[in-house]
Amino acid sequence: MKKRYKIAFISLGCDKNRVNTEQMMSLVQDAGHELVMNPAGADVCVINTCGFIDAAKEEGIANILAMANLKEEGQLTKILVAGCLSQRYREEIKESLPEVDGILGTGSYTDIVAAVEEVMADQMPEYYGDINQTEEENLRVLTTEPYMAYLKIAEGCSNNCAFCAIPKIRGKYRSRPMEGILEEAKYLEEQGVKELIVIAQDISRYGLDLYHRRALPELLRELCKLDFHWIRLHYIYPDHFTDELLDTIAEEPKILHYFDIPLQHCDGTLLRSMHRWGNREKIEDLLNRIRTKLPDAVLRTSLITGLPGETEEMFEELCQFLREQKLVRAGVFQYSPEEGTPAATMENQVDEEVAAHRLDLLVDVQSDVIDEYNESRLGETVEVIVEGFDEEMGCWRGRTYADSPDVDGHVYFTAAGEVPSGSFVHVTLTDTVDGDMMGEIEEEDA
Repeated sequence: MKKRYKIAFISLGCDKNRVNTEQMMSLVQDAGHELVMNPAGADVCVINTCGFIDAAKEEGIANILAMANLKEEGQLTKILVAGCLSQRYREEIKESLPEVDGILGTGSYTDIVAAVEEVMADQMPEYYGDINQTEEENLRVLTTEPYMAYLKIAEGCSNNCAFCAIPKIRGKYRSRPMEGILEEAKYLEEQGVKELIVIAQDISRYGLDLYHRRALPELLRELCKLDFHWIRLHYIYPDHFTDELLDTIAEEPKILHYFDIPLQHCDGTLLRSMHRWGNREKIEDLLNRIRTKLPDAVLRTSLITGLPGETEEMFEELCQFLREQKLVRAGVFQYSPEEGTPAATMENQVDEEVAAHRLDLLVDVQSDVIDEYNESRLGETVEVIVEGFDEEMGCWRGRTYADSPDVDGHVYFTAAGEVPSGSFVHVTLTDTVDGDMMGEIEEEDA
């Protein structure tokens, strides 16, 4: 009889990585092994890592070392490392982290069962499948709250931005067949998911490689036929944002008017050197198209300061752009040179201290934009998905359509009775607190 092992998982990095972790968990469970929450007492801990920027690498190494301590104390038997860090730094992990007992690259998530059984037989499994292979269809063990889930519609990236290593880690862009996506979506519907978050490195490119057309609008219309309350879209690249996509979002009431469009900068010269689309005029035209069609649109982006060649004038233009366009949801980052990327060897690298100072200034600009937006919402009655009771705040917590989980703010509200997690209620916004909103639940929802 095959041995049954206790397997713990730690998932780091983005939610695309989370989906791979959930797939590995399902494969392990289907093979007869037991999933456990706590690595202490487990036979194997699988750490699915991120290797995108320095902070992510440091987090991955810290988790490996923490599991190594458990192993030394006799509370854990084996450590398997998977994901982007192991794909990118295979030899470095083997040389500098001897505590690691097995490695899987980003093309080998489906080899997890074999790796577990080999490592427990005191072998050193190393699986590095083709990172450009077609994504296999697998079930998942959901690790999100029961009312929400991520739906990954493609793997990899073919944009080849000069500062980014993702294509080398995750491979070229591969759209999943629509039939498989819809089958998985129906499974999520059956599990009671109410907020579906459609993700990929670039969802707007969906279908170009597989169907030779931009098929995201068609996919979204099919998803809207299912019993989801909210459908949220993440990472719509600006160069593939079509009128058909905008019309689809406008016509389908389930699709939230929340646009996550990674711009990175607004200076055309800098964007061209980074192999990115557009300039300030083109970007502002796109944002105006969205706002004209959907006046309640909430725009989210990511911005990088300190890119090679960024002058003080370019940085000031970026700050002015953010003040004028009032992008109320923005992740702002300091450029991090990544090994093996063209940007890392470009001339005119910005001094690290200068880049850090610019980041602080950009954060201040963004904070003012958020505060102004939140103040403008006072008195509104908004739909909120309930996340639960917040012990620290002493009231209920939830999110509006303008708040994506883990990256945006919350609405804290009072209610006379119990408010189930995953339910939708209406809250009148009454105050702002450190970027979040306070409010009172409407009587009919209390």
